[in-house]
Amino acid sequence: MTARFFAALREIVGSKEETLEFKNEKGITVKRVLSELTKLHGKAFADYVYDTKSDGVRGYLQILVNEKSATTRTKLKDGDVLVIVPPVGGG
Repeated sequence: MTARFFAALREIVGSKEETLEFKNEKGITVKRVLSELTKLHGKAFADYVYDTKSDGVRGYLQILVNEKSATTRTKLKDGDVLVIVPPVGGG
């Protein structure tokens, strides 16, 4: 599966996307992918994505899988694209 990053998260990760493989694992969820990305990119990634008070994803981030809104429980399969969308300002 592919994870895509924008804005500050792209700077933290150092690229616009990353391909992850979960060999011999079934039922991969968004939560599992975020956990793997945290292992790969450390504290800066975790601080950006997770709300330390609720231990969940920060409320201002939107998670999409294949361009559809997703939660940390959403299951992924080979070829899926996960996108972490930062807050967008403007007017």
